[in-house]
Amino acid sequence: MQFHVTVYYLEMTDPAALRPRRLGPDEVEVRRAEVPLPELNRFLYTGVGGDWYWLCRLTWSYERWLAYVDRPELETWVAWVRGTPAGYFELEMQPGRNVEIVYFGLLKRFIGRGLGGHLLTAAVERGWEMGAARVWLHTCTLDHPGARANYEARGFRLYRQEEKIEELPPRSPGPWPGACAD
Repeated sequence: MQFHVTVYYLEMTDPAALRPRRLGPDEVEVRRAEVPLPELNRFLYTGVGGDWYWLCRLTWSYERWLAYVDRPELETWVAWVRGTPAGYFELEMQPGRNVEIVYFGLLKRFIGRGLGGHLLTAAVERGWEMGAARVWLHTCTLDHPGARANYEARGFRLYRQEEKIEELPPRSPGPWPGACAD
């Protein structure tokens, strides 16, 4: 099935532009996954992105996942609520001191609780700590309807937009094969 998709590229070029959103440590803890673990990244990718057409990595082998996560320029951070993973972000240091928020999101059960703003604040702050001259990301009309608003509320600004047609299944696959995306 063909979908018309708008891709939005957003950036922050000054740490002072960040408008943080914080929750208390008793509500959420954000910790770096310091051991490269393909199983963890794949779980988070499918758990967060399954309802939003995150499809490109679903066919990756274990070896490809390991090669991806076991690089010094990539960091994976996980949000925990009462010992349960609630969401994550991946940061990648790129040439020119650009840090991309490669993937970002919450597991479905944790959406709508204010965790997204807190997690995005942590991602941006870590990007600056990594020595970024710019923190950037992209989102699209297939992502959660509140994604772009969260990015802009934290201080990101749109710098590019593109339109494209994507050939996709009629429904997103959900977090695992056979799961319902409802």
